[in-house]
Amino acid sequence: MKYTVVGAGAMGLRYGILLQENAGVPVDFVEPTQASLDKIHEQGDKVWKSRDHKDRHEIKINIFSPEEYEGSPDVWIFFMKQMQLQDTLDRLSPKFKPGQTALGAMNGMGHIEKLQKYFDDEHIIGGTAMIATVLNDYGDVDFMGGESMGSSVYTNLTEKPSTVMDKIQEDFKAAHLNPSYTENFMGTLLTKVFFNAVENSIATMFQSRMGQLMAYDNFLEGIARPLINEAYDAAEAAGITLIETRDEMVKQVDYVSNIGNPLHFPSMYQDFVKGRPTEVDYINGWIADLADKNGVNAPNQHLVTNFVHLAESMRKFTPPVNKLAPDYKGN
Repeated sequence: MKYTVVGAGAMGLRYGILLQENAGVPVDFVEPTQASLDKIHEQGDKVWKSRDHKDRHEIKINIFSPEEYEGSPDVWIFFMKQMQLQDTLDRLSPKFKPGQTALGAMNGMGHIEKLQKYFDDEHIIGGTAMIATVLNDYGDVDFMGGESMGSSVYTNLTEKPSTVMDKIQEDFKAAHLNPSYTENFMGTLLTKVFFNAVENSIATMFQSRMGQLMAYDNFLEGIARPLINEAYDAAEAAGITLIETRDEMVKQVDYVSNIGNPLHFPSMYQDFVKGRPTEVDYINGWIADLADKNGVNAPNQHLVTNFVHLAESMRKFTPPVNKLAPDYKGN
């Protein structure tokens, strides 16, 4: 199948490069951010790819703005920030054709409803990716972890099998994206959202690597579990069953922090230190709203949402240190 990746950021580049290089399938990129597009064009339509800060080399890609793109993919893969998606969909809408599939594995919630305006439910796939990746600069991506590290999960909006899903699983396996399949749409998506509501938000507020959070010996029970419990209470009140139990979610936070990606700075931190808005409203804020709508309390989710926005506001008084910068020498 042919894929078009919308968004040439960290995850968009990782998916597209892996599909192109490992699976050997045709891939185009559409980049709505003009500064990023200009930088990649200046590099001769090439992007820099590293793994764990090593083996930095260039890879040729096909990349276009939304307006100039004339390709016809079988699958559109959307890796945008939630707040950027609607404008990008509006710009691309004349390019969408019947029978094409939209796959969204973005952070947070809110993208599925937007995709439904342009694609029918039978051609919408949701997904989650536990794959650590850093965008050093426009057109410069760093894959964190070994070749087969990380995993991803995908589910049809219809919660039924499909031929397209089978082909995607085959291509993504060949790309080393370690895919799996479920028939629980909301439960699958919220598993990643609930994880991010702990790791992304807290690491961003304290400008720390995931593993550094564990320096506080009560992090799991004193911080992670209360946030997870509120999220699960909200989901249960809304009639949503997740694919992991509460205890399994706490264990996942423990594993990722200590073993899986202890040195990783989450994507929310990457936005935070570069002066961009974070997606906290689509993660902790979304959970808080779900709780409010279903009559359960989520004071910690509300508090974390406001704390992250406070940290954003404080940047003008105390600029954050970009620990991802090449010249940074600290921990």
